[in-house]
Amino acid sequence: MFDILWRGMAIGIGGTVLMDVWAMLLSLLPGQNRPNWAPVGRWFWHLKTGTVFHDNIADAEPYAQELALGWIGHYAVGILYGILLAAIAGPDWLAAPTFLPAWILGIVTVGAGWFLLQPGLGIGWAASKLPNANTVRLLNLVAHTIFAAGMYWTALLIR
Repeated sequence: MFDILWRGMAIGIGGTVLMDVWAMLLSLLPGQNRPNWAPVGRWFWHLKTGTVFHDNIADAEPYAQELALGWIGHYAVGILYGILLAAIAGPDWLAAPTFLPAWILGIVTVGAGWFLLQPGLGIGWAASKLPNANTVRLLNLVAHTIFAAGMYWTALLIR
């Protein structure tokens, strides 16, 4: 059990790091912003009061450490997904990883962003309130595919 836990944690960190590298590279393109985890930190902070959905997270009461909490939450979720992958795929997959299980989980996890986080931030189901919703959705799918690749490559490194 401990083996699955530590490998899952490493796999989740590896996937999250690669996704962050991708986001930083993407932000070098015209019209793309650097990731800002402060709104996500504010969202996490307000979960303690039972508030999951906001009309606009910018209108919610600020939290002094929301950027740090956003980064911590981002990595905690990535680690959770890595542990989930290791637990579901099991010891045989950890001994000989393949991309497909990581990619399936990566794509499934887009749902948490589309149906929990994005409406929680006030941008609608699957970013539906944004003028570029389809672009955001496509970028979400690409980012989570890169997250899956990072999980897979990390699993290969630690097998």
